[in-house]
Amino acid sequence: MKITFYGHASLGIEVGGKHIIVDPFITGNPQAASIDINTLKADYILLTHAHGDHVLDVEAIANRTNAVIVSNAEITSYYAKLGHNAHPMNHGGSWKFDFGKVKYVNAIHSSSFPDGSYGGNPGGFVIESEHKNIYIAGDTALTMDMKLIPMRTKLDLAILPIGNNFTMDVEDAIIASDFLECDKILGYHFDTFGYIEINHEESIRKFFDKGKDLMLLGIGESIEL
Repeated sequence: MKITFYGHASLGIEVGGKHIIVDPFITGNPQAASIDINTLKADYILLTHAHGDHVLDVEAIANRTNAVIVSNAEITSYYAKLGHNAHPMNHGGSWKFDFGKVKYVNAIHSSSFPDGSYGGNPGGFVIESEHKNIYIAGDTALTMDMKLIPMRTKLDLAILPIGNNFTMDVEDAIIASDFLECDKILGYHFDTFGYIEINHEESIRKFFDKGKDLMLLGIGESIEL
């Protein structure tokens, strides 16, 4: 499993011979100017919620790739009406795709499209594939629901927002890693704009002091599990 960071909360995942894009907000992010969305491969697009900084490039990517959009029922209905392929989910439900099993789990945030349309309740994803399991939290506060995830799935990596103001901060993300029973963390949703700028060295040190590994990838950088 290969995970590439495209800035903000945007990710690319290669697994089981398939390409997945998560929350594509790339063309609107000056820090991600090096990423050309027209070169990105996508069999699936996973969306945690409907905010513009998570869905900006969905239609452009889906129009070119014919990717299946996976999200809550409201978001998938929105895109299905525009003619896109979509697979609806809701909290607690899971589905076996051709790249692995995906479960849609709780997040505490808000969700509406830039045009004001209702975006349903926000969520996160647990992906079990190729003997590697990851959790993509989406935009969320620290929540006790995170304790439920390791009761069903032993995680190899947790992808957590750490920018504060709109989501958890670093300290809450450390607690989240305890709840998730996962000490390998990929941080995201930071530095894109002033509200969520972080001190990288201090953040990494705080995780290290708790015996945990916080990875902060540069835009376009990848890790392999």
